[in-house]
Order: sequence, then structure tokens, then C-alpha cells
Amino acid sequence: MSQRLHLVFGGELKDPQKTEFENPEDIHVVGMFPDYQSAYDAWKSEAQRTVDNAHMRYFIAHIHRLRDEGAEASPTEELGS
Repeated sequence: MSQRLHLVFGGELKDPQKTEFENPEDIHVVGMFPDYQSAYDAWKSEAQRTVDNAHMRYFIAHIHRLRDEGAEASPTEELGS
């Protein structure tokens, strides 16, 4: 089984109903994790720590899905070629 990396990051959103960051340069990178469970635990910890700020959101990105060499290129990747 290949390694399944997950990135946990977050920051303040312009609008809590959308996913556009107020200041992308201030995004908090929590870290890279070797499995979903450890990423989820880190995400939950940060989400609970910032629960009083309605504009603050944390996300889990499935990094392993970005470079699955066996899968066809995504529409975004095809635009760059």
C-alpha cells in the first residue's frame, strides 16, 4: 500500500459560508500526517481551539490524491500542459 499523506491547514475566511481565505499568507500549516486518523486528530484539536471565531476554518487535504500516477490527469493539471 502506498503512503497516504494528509496536510492539515487553516486560517481566517472572508466569509464563513465560503472557502476563500482573508489573508492567504497567514494560513496556519498544522502539519503533514502519514494517515487520516492522525490528520483528523490534529484538525479536530485546531478546530476546537478556534471554535469561538466563526471565520476560522481548518481543512484536511489528501495529498496522496494529488500525485496518484496511475490516475488520469485532473482537468486542472491538463490546463498546464
